[in-house]
Amino acid sequence: MLIDMQSFYASVEKTNHPEYKNKPLVVAGDPERRSGIILAACPIAKSYGVTTAEAIWQALKKCPDLVIVRPHMQQYIEVSMQITKILESFSDLVESYSIDELFIDCSGSLHLFGNSIIEMARQIQQRILIETGVYARAGIGENKVIAKICCDMIAKKIEGGIFYLRKDELYKHVWRNPIRDLWGIGSRMEKHLWNMGIRNIGQLANTPLSKLRKRWGVNGEVIWRVANGLDDSPVTPSSHSNQKIIGNGMTLPRDYREGWEIEVVLLDLCSQICRRTRGFGLMGSVVSVGCSGADWDRATGFSRQLKLVDPTNVTVDIYAAVKKLFHTYWDGLPVRRLSVALSDLSSADTYQLSFFEDNEKKRAIDKVMDDIKDRFGEVSILRASSLTSAGQAMDRNAKIGGHYK
Repeated sequence: MLIDMQSFYASVEKTNHPEYKNKPLVVAGDPERRSGIILAACPIAKSYGVTTAEAIWQALKKCPDLVIVRPHMQQYIEVSMQITKILESFSDLVESYSIDELFIDCSGSLHLFGNSIIEMARQIQQRILIETGVYARAGIGENKVIAKICCDMIAKKIEGGIFYLRKDELYKHVWRNPIRDLWGIGSRMEKHLWNMGIRNIGQLANTPLSKLRKRWGVNGEVIWRVANGLDDSPVTPSSHSNQKIIGNGMTLPRDYREGWEIEVVLLDLCSQICRRTRGFGLMGSVVSVGCSGADWDRATGFSRQLKLVDPTNVTVDIYAAVKKLFHTYWDGLPVRRLSVALSDLSSADTYQLSFFEDNEKKRAIDKVMDDIKDRFGEVSILRASSLTSAGQAMDRNAKIGGHYK
């Protein structure tokens, strides 16, 4: 099954505030600013046409009586963990897909919870509702792809919120849907498929695999397999344990136009990801930098990566590479979002020594800073640049996922 929580953030807020039960409620990043963005909308708000990711002022035009609540990210995380525990009481194979979506493999425990998979799904749904106040939907299938498709296209849209989609019935319930509805198809891929004459999921499923592989390689095979409900990947509780990339990004409170301002934020991001990398006992060989402007209609920015000579987790070395990469590709236009990532990870147990640089001193400085932060908090010790007008470390420490705790 894929268990999905309906309007998760909004549902948690309504549980905490029963007085809003029958009112249109949204969770927004900054209720005091009419330009803030809506993160979640309850079904009542959605009935007015309110959608996630739109500005508050737009939503208020559609629904003047909208109740706007600031997000409480720590609480959402705690409720998500509570739901995970509930699912683990039904099966030991539970995999988090996102904060409000979880896969659960019921093959080995189905006989313990009723006469059918539908009955088991109802028990899960009831437990989650009683214990958290959140309404869950369940898409059921023989693998994760079918469960996800079933949940998104069917279970979320029917009364009861539970549906079992058999693979041999994909043609009946899924294939007539437009290609944009398929899991993994973005607007750019949709345009390419339209140019090939592929309008719905069934047409994609019946396109010769060789044609798609020739056009997009392995990505062509991936979308063909999804359309045909093919997936061999197991439900893996430890799927997020093995890090492949460690990164961080942030949306800035205003346009950053000066190079020194941007460098301050890049250094803060490098400090964060290098600390996490050291915490995992890893080093990285590839650094990535991305930036974009505030105008989504006229996109600006770039995303580039650089292979390092030797793998490292030393903050100042990663920052030097990041700064060089940024200034190589930055066109000088205002920046509103920045991201930094470290990939091609390897164990930090063995590393290259240098005759020319005192890398041991750099590592010692990083270790002292890590120890202080572990004992006294993330902002107990900061680089001086973080305290300038461009620094975001103090403000970011008060947030989870970009929103206040």
